[in-house]
Amino acid sequence: MSYSGLSEKEVKDNFSKYGYNEIREVSGVSPVRILLRQIKKNLVVYLLFFAMLISFFVGKIITAYTILGVLIIVISVSFFQEYKAESAIEALKKMIMPVSIVIRNGKEKEIPTKEIVPGDIILLRTGEKVPADCIIFEEKDLKVNESILTGESKELHKAAIHNTQKHQDINLVFMGTFVTRGKATVQAMHTGMNTRFGKIAGMISTAEKSLPLQDKINYIIKYMVFSAIFTSLLTGTIMIVKNLPFSYSLFVETLVVALALSVAAFPEGFPVVLITALASGAHRMAKKNAIVNRMSIIETLGETTVICADKTGTITTGEMTVKKVFVSNKMLDVSGVGYEGEGNISYQNKKIKVENHASLALLLKTAVVCNDARIERKGTDKEFNVYGSQTESALLVLASKVEIYKDDIKAKRLEEIPFSSERKMMSVLVSEGKKNYVYSKGAPEMILKKCEYIQVNSKVVKMTKKQRKKLLVITHQLAAQSFRTLALAYKPSKGTSIKKLEEKLIFIGLVGMDDPPRDEVKESIELCRTAGIKVKMITGDNKETAKAIAAQIGLHGEILLGEELDELTDDELSKVIDDIAIFARVRPEHKLMIVRVLKQKGEIVTMTGDGVNDAPALKESHIGVAMGKNGTDVSRASSDLILKDDHFSTIVDAVKEGRTIFSNIQKFSAYQISINVAQTGIVLLSVLFGLPLPLIAIQILLMNIISDEITAITLAFNPYSKDVMNVKPRKKTQLINKSLFIMIIIAGLVMAAGALFMFNYIHAIKGESLTAARTSVFIIMTFFAIANAFNFRSFRKPVPKLDLLANENLILASIGSILVSFIAIYTPLRDIFGMSPISITNWGIAILISLTVIFAMDVVKVINHKYNFMHHST
Repeated sequence: MSYSGLSEKEVKDNFSKYGYNEIREVSGVSPVRILLRQIKKNLVVYLLFFAMLISFFVGKIITAYTILGVLIIVISVSFFQEYKAESAIEALKKMIMPVSIVIRNGKEKEIPTKEIVPGDIILLRTGEKVPADCIIFEEKDLKVNESILTGESKELHKAAIHNTQKHQDINLVFMGTFVTRGKATVQAMHTGMNTRFGKIAGMISTAEKSLPLQDKINYIIKYMVFSAIFTSLLTGTIMIVKNLPFSYSLFVETLVVALALSVAAFPEGFPVVLITALASGAHRMAKKNAIVNRMSIIETLGETTVICADKTGTITTGEMTVKKVFVSNKMLDVSGVGYEGEGNISYQNKKIKVENHASLALLLKTAVVCNDARIERKGTDKEFNVYGSQTESALLVLASKVEIYKDDIKAKRLEEIPFSSERKMMSVLVSEGKKNYVYSKGAPEMILKKCEYIQVNSKVVKMTKKQRKKLLVITHQLAAQSFRTLALAYKPSKGTSIKKLEEKLIFIGLVGMDDPPRDEVKESIELCRTAGIKVKMITGDNKETAKAIAAQIGLHGEILLGEELDELTDDELSKVIDDIAIFARVRPEHKLMIVRVLKQKGEIVTMTGDGVNDAPALKESHIGVAMGKNGTDVSRASSDLILKDDHFSTIVDAVKEGRTIFSNIQKFSAYQISINVAQTGIVLLSVLFGLPLPLIAIQILLMNIISDEITAITLAFNPYSKDVMNVKPRKKTQLINKSLFIMIIIAGLVMAAGALFMFNYIHAIKGESLTAARTSVFIIMTFFAIANAFNFRSFRKPVPKLDLLANENLILASIGSILVSFIAIYTPLRDIFGMSPISITNWGIAILISLTVIFAMDVVKVINHKYNFMHHST
């Protein structure tokens, strides 16, 4: 049946009435929800609030209000960064714009799904998400997964309606569900919030995925808080014991010291910097065509040990071009590249006229009729836009080179058996005038099993064993040249029964398609090898094609066929899988088996997929990667990462970015903790040695804003190291391991010692006031924070060997830190922060002493490099 669809005027009228076909998500980016989450989950907020209450209690009113201000800043900055991050993720998801094929003004047209209006005629195919609530006009073997609405993942059969006035759920498909098999022509009834999905959107679970990095950050925060409480209690006990008898003034003084210690240990900036690092990383990945679906996978990306990649479209270009045609015992050559109709078919360098070659004409007709793709001219030349699978599109382009087009063939499709990964073939029954014909295409070995006859020139003869064997040899020869091969067959049909559609077919010929590897793949595979990441190529193509492509891209290893996988148990596969680099003639269930076995061996698996049946494997893998250009809606919905360009190298870039992000998070975590260790050490040691406090709570708070909220956040933007892919993958690494803990302690102690020396020199030796001494300590700690930030830009390279201008944000933050310090000292704000102007000499001494932390850390790095005590990539 033909449909005219809506006219442009009807589309405009319906759009004015119903608006965009969108779900206004209740679970989207909610400012209130983010704010409540910040207050609820941020342990630092509770600790600062408690510190504020203590300040009020002991009469430190200015300190209390300052802590309140810091509290507001922490919540505000955290809220802003998380809101910005969530908005960025939402924006990234929208970069993969869903499209649908509709019929308008009698023509098929691809439009953004959100522009669908009630009344639109929509064409649905396997793997697509249903874009609206629709009534089914026509269907073929249509099965739908409605788990998003019902919670049940089983496939439901749907049927076309016979009476438009009476319909049941079996005659409807609903927005948000997926077509798992078959195809249909449907009409949109309801769109957007008027759909069944839209009406229950507010009730759909929006449970947030656990973020492993957040758990690791919280783990560190808990330890730091425990340390702060323990240190505060220990210090308080020492103070009370040393100054007995007990008095109210001693109690107040002890609380003030405990307050200073607590503030020193509070990592206010941790949550803020974490979300900033993840959001900026996701943004950088998007620039490289990798769209993050779930923030939680960014950490796992850096741990990847195995990449299982589809051959077609990921390792290869995916732009199929028919280069060879074998028909009537002759191997014909086809010129032209990609989806351009320029080219011709020739035999021994002589152009063939298709009208003089009956078998070739029949082969091309079969390729066009048994085909669900379509092509459209981009302009007046013969360059085409293609809609549908690459393989079918290539067949249409082949036929266009001799001016054979689907629209010119008068054939009405009566029945069909769609292609599936299990059957590896497709057949259609069509009516041509008063006669019916079956046309089939598929994998040569599958088609040959169905053929009893062969057409040579204009004659149909019984196929002999010798001919069958010869055709298989030719198939292998084409495959060995990296051609993807398809066989085509046909037969006249008297009946219309689908049961015997594919019996006793007549073999016509073979086509060999060229799908060359992408230029950058060989280099990317070599990079993976250097990084300790194993690459396994998975393809539905035959053994020879797979081996030829593997040789071109430098992928070495054993090959295993799908039929061999069928004979293996998980344990048997586990014993040999390390040696297997190529899996050929696999089915989607084989992918699931491969992922399962690799995970059992402790590998971190990244798996690519584009078909509806790849969804289980994508969900099972640690990182499921879907194709943005040629993938199905089902695979994209099941994935963690979507490739806008479908390139293998984009996966490698994403792994590189994942490693860089984790490394940067390690760097700012180590940096912040080292500053907190230094501040705690200053207060604790001063109490132990009976010195006045070198820093009071309000000064520590200001210092934390400088180091945590300004300087530390810039380490999240550290550019990736050139050798980040030169080390083996880390496996479930803690943010702070033993070796890094040693670096933190050394840096903290050096800074604490330098600050105490500065305090003693200014106050005890030079005899300057306590306020001037505290101001000098504040200045030296500001310079220590800047110097230490450059230390932690790399765990391996000494500071003089770093490109100091590589992180421009750090340069600006350093200048900003000095400016804030200057304002706090040389403006009336100094009365609030308990500071006073100091001499140029004191500034100079502070700068010189602050360089000691660079010298100390560079010595540690050199020793580490010499004896390999610590294992860091950057």
